[in-house]
Amino acid sequence: MASTNIHPIFDRLVQQEDREKRLGQNAKVLWLTGLSGSGKSTIAQALERRLFNEGFFPQVLDGDNIRTGINKNLGFSVEDREENIRRISEVAKLYLNSGIIVISSFISPTIKSRAAAKEIIGKENFLEIFVNTPLEICEKRDVKGLYKKARSGEIKNFTGIDSPYEKPVNPILDLKTENQTVEESVDEIIEHIYPLINI
Repeated sequence: MASTNIHPIFDRLVQQEDREKRLGQNAKVLWLTGLSGSGKSTIAQALERRLFNEGFFPQVLDGDNIRTGINKNLGFSVEDREENIRRISEVAKLYLNSGIIVISSFISPTIKSRAAAKEIIGKENFLEIFVNTPLEICEKRDVKGLYKKARSGEIKNFTGIDSPYEKPVNPILDLKTENQTVEESVDEIIEHIYPLINI
């Protein structure tokens, strides 16, 4: 039950638009979603570096990093996955309110979970990017050896194997990475988002 002793003071804090003017950018949350091994983290890191080098102030939130810290008490049940995304969304919103361009890299496998994230962050600031890499390519890469473990039954509820991944219906960008370099993927993202983040 929510406490009745909580009194938010958001309206008395320095506002997002003031922080954006100071930083010289429009804050947005770039929500990269896709299968494990799709290249989300690699693209997010390269995108962060490119934006930073071009004078923007970005921050990556990555699934593995978050699960070793704020979400280390969560497992991979449906309920825990939903709570994982809820917490991430609230953290992303705090960064957004600080004028930061957030690059969130999470499988976020269901349409429902991403809709919940958009609701928390605000639809005008939530930019969904589908890192669209076929399952067979992700499984062939298997950088972390997770698909092999999922196929052998060592890992249960693994997205794409015994737990579904629901593709985004209307992302701002459908990034087909199968025949793209990381640099080409980053170029494509920047081309789409530049008018939205540039003041």
